[in-house]
Amino acid sequence: MLRASHLVSFVAAAALLIRADASLADADPAAGADLFKSRCGICHSPEAGTNKIGPSLFNVVGRPAGSIADYPYSDANRHSGIVWKPDVLDRYLTAPQAMVPGTKMTFPGIKNDEQRAAVIAYLETLKP
Repeated sequence: MLRASHLVSFVAAAALLIRADASLADADPAAGADLFKSRCGICHSPEAGTNKIGPSLFNVVGRPAGSIADYPYSDANRHSGIVWKPDVLDRYLTAPQAMVPGTKMTFPGIKNDEQRAAVIAYLETLKP
């Protein structure tokens, strides 16, 4: 049987997931492209096979972390077991160092939910 405290925790967690899914579903990829250029593009390329300080983010959604063969990932990313799904990207882009301690990514994160969702919506367009 569920205790009242467990039920409250479950409902709160479900509400957070629903809110995250709703904001990701409503996100604007064009706004995300602009944000990517200004906040991510200095270190990451949206083009296949073009690594910069950070790895290419072309086709990143659904890709296992640390999987581009010619990029020198940190051990933390390479061995994280992460697959870059939208909800995982949302958590990572909020605070990369908190989610993957030891990552080389020094970016402090995108704290604004709508901006983060827009960047993720843009990343979802970067496919072959």
